[in-house]
Amino acid sequence: MRRTNRITNTVRIAFLSVLSLAMLVPMYIMIVNAFKPQQEILLSPLGLDLGTASTEYLEAAWNSTQFPVVEGYAFTIFLVVACNLVAIGFSIPAAYVIARTPGIVFAALLMFFVAGMFIPAQIILVPAIFVLKALGLMGTIPGLVLFMSASMIPFTLFIFSGYIRMLPRTLDEAAAIDGAGRLRVIWTIIFPLMKPIVATAFILNTLSAWNDFVSPQLILGPGSQAKTITTGVYAAVSSYSTNYEVVFPTLLLAVAPILVIFIALQRFILGGLAAGAVKG
Repeated sequence: MRRTNRITNTVRIAFLSVLSLAMLVPMYIMIVNAFKPQQEILLSPLGLDLGTASTEYLEAAWNSTQFPVVEGYAFTIFLVVACNLVAIGFSIPAAYVIARTPGIVFAALLMFFVAGMFIPAQIILVPAIFVLKALGLMGTIPGLVLFMSASMIPFTLFIFSGYIRMLPRTLDEAAAIDGAGRLRVIWTIIFPLMKPIVATAFILNTLSAWNDFVSPQLILGPGSQAKTITTGVYAAVSSYSTNYEVVFPTLLLAVAPILVIFIALQRFILGGLAAGAVKG
């Protein structure tokens, strides 16, 4: 039995190591090539000569006239904050009602929202465009916020409902005895206790919104002055030629902030997801 467990653990570690390496190779290629000239990138995409490495390509990407990186950061930050506020603001009361109300109807309602987690946002983007056109929101920032917020709600509501279920009902009952209504219970009693899972949802939703390219590109349109960091990368790279001295530095500037945030806060993400999975 011990030998079998040892072999199983060895195979598991080897598999995870190979998988991690496969995922890290593209990141390594992007980082090392952000400091190299075009010719060296073509000759040795995996190598890095410290003698020729330079930050001038990053500086050129930062000061690019085709895409102001700072403006891209600002608009993307605004977008993720607005989408999170809408998604979290809707999900908290909805999750509370679903978690606190027994019965098959609310269980089916939760499953309805959970089903939305398995449908990629890109699949429903085309029908959503017709809806936004009918509402007069196509090509507008509110339309983009509405669509991206809706795509965040299924996951957010799912982990919120699991977290609320582990909170004792006696809190609600004590507040009700004191005369608190349901909305007051949600925002003054339940919401303060949800800070860990709210932070987790905010971070994961931010990762999703930051990396989304298709939604802002199609909803705002390629000619829009408002560009996220991902659509800005597309605008900064020519459609008819591939200048790797521009591509790799711009990509690095696009992913660096969110990568740092994820590495710094990953323990909070795992802790919040574990808490939200209890009785979920």
